[in-house]
Amino acid sequence: MKLFGESSPDNLDFKQWVEMAKNDPELFENLRQKAINEVIEKAPEAQRQRLRCLQWRIDQERNRSQSALGLCLWISRLMWESVTGRGGLFESLTQVKEIAHGGELVPPPAKADVLPFRSRLT
Repeated sequence: MKLFGESSPDNLDFKQWVEMAKNDPELFENLRQKAINEVIEKAPEAQRQRLRCLQWRIDQERNRSQSALGLCLWISRLMWESVTGRGGLFESLTQVKEIAHGGELVPPPAKADVLPFRSRLT
């Protein structure tokens, strides 16, 4: 049952998206993918591959997730990591501030967890 005809992602509001997801999941998924692809194609060329990889990662997590809330929390954590994590927005802005005040760009030291292994020879 097609309730939305030849809808375009541009002319749908949130309530229409919700209604479509309930009543026509196949059309919802097609338009969702179309909307995502349009956003990626409008991005600068240098960022497109990274956006495609990020969307792939989100889609994989969507497939694995047992609940919409769990997926929402995962995406929220991912976004916060991009702001506060290593190489994130906060770190980048701090570096810009330091350079602007006469400092120099110093890459952060690499961080790794060292795992202990027992010898097999004992």
